[in-house]
Amino acid sequence: MKIAIIGTGNLGKSIAKGLIQNNSFSQLFLTKRNIEELNEFKELPNVFISSNNKEAITASDVLIFAVQPTHLEALLKETDSLLSDNHIVISTVAGFSIEKMEALIGSDTTIIRAMPNTAIAVGKSMTCLSGNTQKKEDLKIATTIFNQLGTSMIIPENQMQAATVICASGIAFWMRLIRATTQAAIQLGFDAKEAQELAMHTSEGAANLLIATGNHPEEEIDKVTTPKGCTIEGLNEMEHKGLSAALIQGMVASFNKINTIKKEN
Repeated sequence: MKIAIIGTGNLGKSIAKGLIQNNSFSQLFLTKRNIEELNEFKELPNVFISSNNKEAITASDVLIFAVQPTHLEALLKETDSLLSDNHIVISTVAGFSIEKMEALIGSDTTIIRAMPNTAIAVGKSMTCLSGNTQKKEDLKIATTIFNQLGTSMIIPENQMQAATVICASGIAFWMRLIRATTQAAIQLGFDAKEAQELAMHTSEGAANLLIATGNHPEEEIDKVTTPKGCTIEGLNEMEHKGLSAALIQGMVASFNKINTIKKEN
C-alpha cells in the first residue's frame, strides 16, 4: 500500500512513526514545507521526503491529510485534479466536514475523517473514523491502517467533534492527571523520576484492567476501597474539590471551542 501523509507536523510524524514501526506500507511519502524537520525519516527504506504535495499524491493510493484547518481548503483545491477513482482521502483535520470536502473534490471520492491521537506513535491510539463511502473495502483499508496503530471505532460523523475532545484532546487531559499524580508522589517523598514512573504505570494498569475485564470503573474502585480506609478518604476529598466536575466541564469547554472552529471553517 502506497501512503502519503500530507503535512507531516506533530500528528503527521506520530502517524508516520506508527506506520514505520508496524511496516504498514510498501511506500510512504511524507510532505512538509520545511523538509529539514523530517530528517529523522530521511534514511529509512521506502520512505520518501518531499515538499512537493502533487508528487506525493500522484504516487500514492491513500492520502492522509494532517494539516492545519486553515490550510486544508486550498490544499484540496490543488489536489482535485490529481485524484483518481482509486484514491482514498483520509483527513485528520478537526472541524472540517465531509460535506465541505466533497464540495471541493467531489462526492465520488472516498473521503474518511479520522481522529487519532499522538499515542499513534507508539501504536496505542484510539482513532475514530467516519466516511462517505459505501465501499466496505475502503473503510476496511482505513480501519486496518489505524488498528495497526492502536484501536479504531467507526462512528457517525455528527459524533466526530465529541470524539476529537475525548480522544485527541484527551491525551493532554490524561497527561495533566499523570503530572498531578507525579507531583503528589514527589510531595509524599519520591524523587521526580520514581514519581513519574509510579504515576505512568499505575495509569496504564488502570486502563488495562478495564480493557481486559470490560468492567465499569466503579467495579474496580470498589475492589480497593475499604470502610474508613485511605482510598475512600482520598476519593472523597478529590470529589469535594471538584475532580470529576472539573474534568467534565473542561471537556465540555473543549467541545464548545471545537464547534466554534467548525463554524469558522
